[in-house]
Amino acid sequence: MDRRKFIALGATAVTAAGLTACQGNGPGATTGNNDSGGNGGTAAKTLIVYCGADTNIQDLWTKTLIPGFEQANKDAKINFQFDLHGQNSDQVLNKIAAATQQGKDPGVDFVESMGKQAGAADLLADPSGKVSNLSQILPDLQKAAEKNSIAYRGSSVLLAYLPDKVPSPPRSLDELLDWIKKNPGKFAYNSPDTGGSGDSFVQTVLGKYLSPDVLEKMNTGYHKDLESHWDKGFQVLADLNKSMYQKGVYPNGNNGTLELLLQKQIWMCPAWSDQFISGRDSGVVPKDAKAVQITDPSFTGGGTYCGVLKASKHQDVGFKLANWLLEPAQQAAIAKAIAGYPAIPMDKLPEDVKSEFADADPGNLRPGFNSDMDADMKSEWQQKVPGH
Repeated sequence: MDRRKFIALGATAVTAAGLTACQGNGPGATTGNNDSGGNGGTAAKTLIVYCGADTNIQDLWTKTLIPGFEQANKDAKINFQFDLHGQNSDQVLNKIAAATQQGKDPGVDFVESMGKQAGAADLLADPSGKVSNLSQILPDLQKAAEKNSIAYRGSSVLLAYLPDKVPSPPRSLDELLDWIKKNPGKFAYNSPDTGGSGDSFVQTVLGKYLSPDVLEKMNTGYHKDLESHWDKGFQVLADLNKSMYQKGVYPNGNNGTLELLLQKQIWMCPAWSDQFISGRDSGVVPKDAKAVQITDPSFTGGGTYCGVLKASKHQDVGFKLANWLLEPAQQAAIAKAIAGYPAIPMDKLPEDVKSEFADADPGNLRPGFNSDMDADMKSEWQQKVPGH
């Protein structure tokens, strides 16, 4: 269901009262001080930040970003409301919408990781003229933003491989498909309904056989009448069954394929950029593994978007936080902490960050299908690919 319709329907039915009931209840939620007297009697403004994400993003904010921002801005405090996997995000968005409509305090000032949804619901304040670093964001990344949302990090799916087994990896989709056929059993992708890396592989194969105008429509809206254009791509995927790992076994989840790579049962697989880079440090991915982006077409990717709420009483602090996140020092810190793609050009970042992303091509983030198109694609894949 389109999120904008969902929020519009729910906004009038849900009151702003009780918004704080789901704040701070997520695992590991942290709570900052309320507005209170600071040094010399100066009142510190408390910015309430909602974040619905995984624990690595929780650690990024609580261990790196919040201490850094508060150190740089002595007159500001952050109350961080963490919601594991965003399990309450629809509820929070509806309550923000209701509070905004009624002219009440929404109990949240700044949203992280659901900026696009809030922007689509017209809940965000305009950052123009208030966030000077907006001009530094990679154009393709910010182009995908919904109204008034701000890209501050990104990621994409890459082709992970073992260099001792694959000294010259494929550089295009055609080369990859040819390699899979010539090296049966040495490539795997997870079923698309269990993780984004497998989903991206399927979307990329289907996208190869779509005209630019059909692809654009599938990326930006729901057009069930166009799904017959997937037939050629699904046939290609079905024909690959015999060349897949164990002649058609599709692992469960993004980690499933990386485990096979770690065990060297396969030599190549699609993998999320951040998961791959951080996995080499944690031992989930082989230390000597490498990853590249393919072309014609590339795998899909995108940004994570934040935003300052229209109804916030502390928009000035929210815009200050957004601008601070886009500074080179913070972009480098995000890259190092979670292997997230910087949202600004690489030439503004330290050499160690540049080298880490040398083969990832973070400036090329090809968007994926509309969420409803993607849901239909996953269903059709189950019917047309495994066992065929």
